[in-house]
Amino acid sequence: MPPSPQGEEWASRPPLLEIVIPARNEEGRLPGGLLQLCAKLARMPFPTAVIVVDNNSTDSTAEIIRSRPRGPVPVRLIQCPTPGKGAAVRAGLLGTSAPFVGFCDADMATDLDAVDVALGLLLSGERVVIGSRAHRDSHVENRHSRVRELGAYGFRTLAGALVPGVGDTQCGFKFFDGVLARETAARLRTPGFAFDVELLARCVEQGSAVREIPVRWRDMPGSRFSPARHTFGIVLELGRIWLRLRAHPLPVRPADPPRPAWEPPLDPVGYP
Repeated sequence: MPPSPQGEEWASRPPLLEIVIPARNEEGRLPGGLLQLCAKLARMPFPTAVIVVDNNSTDSTAEIIRSRPRGPVPVRLIQCPTPGKGAAVRAGLLGTSAPFVGFCDADMATDLDAVDVALGLLLSGERVVIGSRAHRDSHVENRHSRVRELGAYGFRTLAGALVPGVGDTQCGFKFFDGVLARETAARLRTPGFAFDVELLARCVEQGSAVREIPVRWRDMPGSRFSPARHTFGIVLELGRIWLRLRAHPLPVRPADPPRPAWEPPLDPVGYP
């Protein structure tokens, strides 16, 4: 009989999927978010793990992870001294080793049912699968102000020039082939909010198509983004990404051919 997803033997096996959560001063939202995510992953029929990246928090974010009781889904803490969500996600992705990896926000604004869809597509051969609030089948509960909505429209227009064909680069729910994610994260240089654009642009540059999937998304309280404080900086970040992509392109290679569905290793310490 295969080990139960809740058993210690199962949790000790190498994870098939690792999910990164970037966190800065998230003591209020992180416990509930981790509870939801770990409950979801514990029902998966294979080993999984979570990495929380503490991005210079001044509250008890790191202590929440250190003092968390051991459960069926291992939760590991990584420290990232470089400020910025992009820097935190980069550190988290580089700290993974699983065949499939992803990241999501601490508030779990994206309904976690989308994990099943994303992983199913990765197992079938896709290499980049992202949640998209722009997808026609998505359900979005948005409480943003008119000013923020106009700012988001302008950002999408600029981002679309860097990642053509992608409707929503900023939804905090992205999953990747693990090798591709680690190779791309190693080249990621954008530390702030616009890092997703560079990450996706580099994946496309390497020949990997971006698959957008519908999500159920709720605007959660506690967002640190402010149009007044951050818009100018984000425009500058997008300009730097454009220059970086032109000045330091990766070697051009053909697009990925259709890949067979992923098969687990046959060794006794692999996956059932």
